[in-house]
Amino acid sequence: MSETGALSAVHRPALKARMDTALGKFTQYRLILLVLAVLAVYSLVLNILGWLTFGLPEMLAHLALCVGLSYLSNRVLAAVFRVQPHSESSLITGLLLYFLFWPTFAPLDLAGVAIACVLATASKYALAWRGRHIFNPAAAGAFLAGLTGLNIATWWAATPAMLWLLVPGVLLVVYRTGKWVLAGTFTAVAAFFITWQLVDAGLSAGAGLWQALAQRPVLFFVGFMLTEPLTLPPRRWQQLVVAAVVGLAFVSHYNLGLFANSPEAALLLGNLLAFLVGQRGGVRLRFTDARPLTPSSTEFSFRALRPVRFKPGQFLELDLPHRDRDGKGRRRVFSLSSPPGSRRVTIGVETSPPVSAAKAALLALEPGQVVTATSVGGDFVPPRNSSAPVLLIAAGIGITPFMSHLAARQESDGDTALLYLAKNASELAYASELGALGIRVVALTADGSAPPSFMEDASKVLRETGSGRMTGKALQALFPDIAERHVYISGSPRSVSSLRAAAREAGARRVHKDVFAGY
Repeated sequence: MSETGALSAVHRPALKARMDTALGKFTQYRLILLVLAVLAVYSLVLNILGWLTFGLPEMLAHLALCVGLSYLSNRVLAAVFRVQPHSESSLITGLLLYFLFWPTFAPLDLAGVAIACVLATASKYALAWRGRHIFNPAAAGAFLAGLTGLNIATWWAATPAMLWLLVPGVLLVVYRTGKWVLAGTFTAVAAFFITWQLVDAGLSAGAGLWQALAQRPVLFFVGFMLTEPLTLPPRRWQQLVVAAVVGLAFVSHYNLGLFANSPEAALLLGNLLAFLVGQRGGVRLRFTDARPLTPSSTEFSFRALRPVRFKPGQFLELDLPHRDRDGKGRRRVFSLSSPPGSRRVTIGVETSPPVSAAKAALLALEPGQVVTATSVGGDFVPPRNSSAPVLLIAAGIGITPFMSHLAARQESDGDTALLYLAKNASELAYASELGALGIRVVALTADGSAPPSFMEDASKVLRETGSGRMTGKALQALFPDIAERHVYISGSPRSVSSLRAAAREAGARRVHKDVFAGY
């Protein structure tokens, strides 16, 4: 490798870590809202420049109608059902409908758009199971409005002029959500069959592919509709199946009389499949107590009002109503530290000041107070072969998903080792629990303080290898059989990026990562 190439390889993990840290300041919902808002402004600019020809008054009125009515109807229905309104969600729904329906002043078309906005919002409450909506609200609203005959979704965002910002926006959202395989599967299936149909109709393969990506709503659909977390199944392989099925439905031609093929119908089919295989409905959790794990972290305990289906290492998304001081919305993702099968649900959270609005809401919980987990999922799960050897690498509060891993592996005969990195010895959370497990635990503290006696101190190995941090050479010295192990890494974006590179350098072949965004 050339010197330039070597430097590039070294800096790539750092660049990725900086990107992860920057994007981690936004929840997925807030990022989607911001990207859609930018695209809406961009569409108005395109209209002024003549690249779009709807008419600026029509577009402004259409935008105001979609966003305003979605927001207002959400406030009204939240009051009727006596729940906290999720304003961010309603704004996203309004912006999506803005891009789905044609901007116009025609009275019947306006009535159709208004119905779509109200029905989209109503679907969150009416088409829901145990507090969790089943269908993507914008898709449901567009589909139901189409049944009235007043208006149909045209998905006008699929126009070449929008691509300049649409493509970066979609890539940003997919990068933030990590749904590359999901997005790639749907895009490949949909683009392939659309191109095939167009080639069969006489177009060249290049022209057909261009039309599939630039003039069909494939990219907008996958970036802002298919990736909605509440309507996705929990596991990656399930998501891939749904993506393939939706892709096929997306390109299929049918007419059932009452309705015909459409992108929104394809998405609703995928939503239904996801509902059938996932955690059906929201999970209500009654807060019981909190305890300090370390000077800078806290464990929060809840009792599930009904059983929660999850695997070790998975996360739940909590809906935490609070005064949105930090602009990140109400929903936050937390890794589960409790073992599956227990009604007691626990999460470990870094709570050193200054805390975010969501963490402040957690710290303010009173025993008996009920919160809702809107989704459960993730693929940071143990290997299928429970006897396979694993190496768990935790940086700081990244230890939390491993407590669930370790509880599950107690009944297996697989070799388990844990490498635990922390600022100092007092920040080694769950020390007593780890000591009782009887597994090999290696610790490295940034300040050089000695870990508990049952933990091996990795600082000596770092000195012997001439490393100031955990490098591939140091990992190889600590765990010579790392190539035979499933390696799991959990922590902050920067820590995970650095440790993943070190694990690869040490010869690890199967590396799984879980990034804590730092809410």
